[in-house]
Amino acid sequence: MRFDFDDEQAEIKETAKQFLASRFKPEVVRELAEGDRYDDALWSEVSELGWPGIAIAEEHGGQGLGMVELAVLCEELGFACAPLPFLANAAAGILVEGAGSDAQKERYLPGIASGAGRGAIGDGSVVLDAEGAEVVVVLGDGGASVLPAGEASLESLDLIDQTRRYSRLASGDGDGLEGDVAAARDKVMVAVAAELVGIGQRAMDMAVEYAKEREQFGRPIGAYQGVSHACAKMLYDVEEARSLTYAAAWAADAEPESLPLAAAMAKARASEAAWDVCKSSIQVHGGIGFTWEHDLHFLLKRARADAQLFGTAGRQKERVAALSGLG
Repeated sequence: MRFDFDDEQAEIKETAKQFLASRFKPEVVRELAEGDRYDDALWSEVSELGWPGIAIAEEHGGQGLGMVELAVLCEELGFACAPLPFLANAAAGILVEGAGSDAQKERYLPGIASGAGRGAIGDGSVVLDAEGAEVVVVLGDGGASVLPAGEASLESLDLIDQTRRYSRLASGDGDGLEGDVAAARDKVMVAVAAELVGIGQRAMDMAVEYAKEREQFGRPIGAYQGVSHACAKMLYDVEEARSLTYAAAWAADAEPESLPLAAAMAKARASEAAWDVCKSSIQVHGGIGFTWEHDLHFLLKRARADAQLFGTAGRQKERVAALSGLG
C-alpha cells in the first residue's frame, strides 16, 4: 500500500510549515523558553486557524478531521520546537471526546476546540500546560479523570524541557472518564510520536546543513565517511519513525482494531529515533553543538521529555511483544 497525503492534508502541512517558520524563528523559541512563558497572541493566531479543534467533531465545535491531520500538525510543531500548549490541549480533547460522558463533552470540548478554554493533560502526577487552562485531564494506570483547572492543586515543576510549562498535581479529585480510555490514550501517543518525528527531522536538517557548510582540511565535513554515515543513519531513523507514526494515525481513523499495536510501535520507535538523531546531530556539529548558545539543546531536551510521556520506549516495546503474542 502506498501512503501519501491527500490535497487537504498536504495543504495543512504546507500552511503549518510556513506559519510556524515565520512565527517561531530560533530567536523567538529561545526568548520564550528562557523567559519561561508562552505568547498568548501566538496561541490566538493558532486558534484562529482552527488547529486546536482539528480532530474534534464538528458537533463539538471542531473541524471534524482525523488523526492523520492532527499528526501532520504535531510533526510541524515538533519541527519548529514551538513553545505552545498545543499538544496538551489536543491530548485533553482526544480523551474527553473518546472517553468522556455526553455531559463532559458538552462542558469541555467547545472550549478545547476553539482554544479559548484550553485543556491540560496529566501523565500521572506530571501535568503539561496547566497554567491558563480551563480543564485538566489526568491519565493514570487505572483510567482517567477530568476536573476544572481551578479545582486542581498544582505546583510548578522544572524539567529539562524549557519549551513547555510543567506542573505537579498535588491534589484534586476529578470525575472519571468512563469510555474507552485505552483507545484514547493510544491516539495521544500517536500525537506525541508525530511531534518526536518533527523534532528528529529538524535535528537532522541542521546536521546536514552544517555538514555541507563546515570545512576541514579544505573539504566539507560531510565528505568524510564518519559524518556522512551518521547523517544517513539519522535519515533511516527519522523515516522509519515517520512511517510507523502515520501508519498508526491511519489506523486510528480507519482500522481502530489495529491501533494498540501500531501506536505502541510508533511511540517506541519515535522516542528512540528523536533522541538518537538529536545526539548524533550534536556530534556532527562538534564543540559548538554542546553550547548553550546553539539551539540544538532545545530539541534534545524536548525529545527527552516527550519520550517519557505516556509510556517510555521500553514500556511500549513490552506492549508490542504482548500484543504480538511474544511476551
